[in-house]
Amino acid sequence: MIGAIIGDVVGSVYEFNNHRSKEFPLFKANSDFTDDSVLSFTTAKVLLDGGDYGATYQQFARAYPHRGYGGRFRRWIKLDDPKPYNSFGNGSAMRVSPVGFAFPDLETTLAEARHSAEVTHNHPEGIKGAQAVALAIWMARQSVDKAAIRREIIQQFGYDLSRDCEFIRKVNKFDETCQGSVPEAITCFLESIDFEDCIRLSISIGGDSDTIACIAGGIAQAYYGEIPGWIVEETRARLPLEFLEILDRFEEIALRN
Repeated sequence: MIGAIIGDVVGSVYEFNNHRSKEFPLFKANSDFTDDSVLSFTTAKVLLDGGDYGATYQQFARAYPHRGYGGRFRRWIKLDDPKPYNSFGNGSAMRVSPVGFAFPDLETTLAEARHSAEVTHNHPEGIKGAQAVALAIWMARQSVDKAAIRREIIQQFGYDLSRDCEFIRKVNKFDETCQGSVPEAITCFLESIDFEDCIRLSISIGGDSDTIACIAGGIAQAYYGEIPGWIVEETRARLPLEFLEILDRFEEIALRN
């Protein structure tokens, strides 16, 4: 799941200051993890140790405040008896990458993606976004080729993957919905030639940069496998010890699947 975290950290400084080319420093002094990483680690924690997604999302979000949570989610965090709020925001997709790495079979992967989403994002588009990302990661782990991944995403979820990155770069606007960021992130992965190129493409198309790069980065890690060591180390240096412990435990177990 480190690929998703890298995307979030790299994209953190470009979310509200879009950079429409692939030429930029991957890390700056103020590059940092955002809500995408906090909630991805929360998902991994539940997969490792059990527990309720809703309660654990609340726990981690309260422990790591001011990380860019959406307005409705910020209110939900504070509730004593939280209920799903029919969201189709991209939060369900940005936090789901651990699910794509966790299970050997697709049926369980898709069911768990739904389960992780619906505690907040129980709108059909919110669930669809999480499942599409989990499916792409799962297929990439199986060494399925990109053409087949593209076909399956289109067939199962109806996303339009016909626009290339060059076109998206010209028209993309900030859009925090699943339907406005998941297809774009998947397209960045499909057009990339390696992990770093995927992250650079994800930033270059603008929009919700950290989340697009987080989603694409998780898929790219699953597909390419290798990530340059310096990129991993730069990212790990920006994470608290609690997250590093979760990351190391999760990646050890995910390798077995």
